[in-house]
Amino acid sequence: MTIVRTRTPSGEAIVILPEAEFERLRDLADDNLDARLISDSAARLASGQEELLSEADLDALRAAPSPLAFWRRRRGETAAALGKACGLAEEDITALETGARTVDMSVYRRLARALGIDAEDLVLDAS
Repeated sequence: MTIVRTRTPSGEAIVILPEAEFERLRDLADDNLDARLISDSAARLASGQEELLSEADLDALRAAPSPLAFWRRRRGETAAALGKACGLAEEDITALETGARTVDMSVYRRLARALGIDAEDLVLDAS
C-alpha cells in the first residue's frame, strides 16, 4: 500500500492513501463510535438514568392523547400535582395533554424535569 505524506499549498500536513484504506479506517471509526454509544446507553440504563419502554408501554404512548398524558400517568402523577410542581394550573396541564394549548420549550423543560424525562419526549415529532 502506498501512502504519501505531503503538504497543501498553505502548509497543512496531509496524507494521501488508497480509497479502500480510507474506507476501512472510516468504518473502524464508525464502529468505535457505535460501541461507545452502546456502552454509554447501557451505563445509563444500569444507573436508572434511562428506561426502556415495553411494547405495551409503546402502545399506551401511541394511544395517549399526548406524550405528556402518557408520561404523567406512567409516573403516577395527578394533573394538579404536576401543575403545582411546574408552576401551572391543573387546567393548563389538562389543556396541554389534550392539545387544546401549546407552550414554549421552557415549559416543556420544566414538565420534563418534574417527570424525570427529556423535554423532547413530550413534543410530538413534526415530521
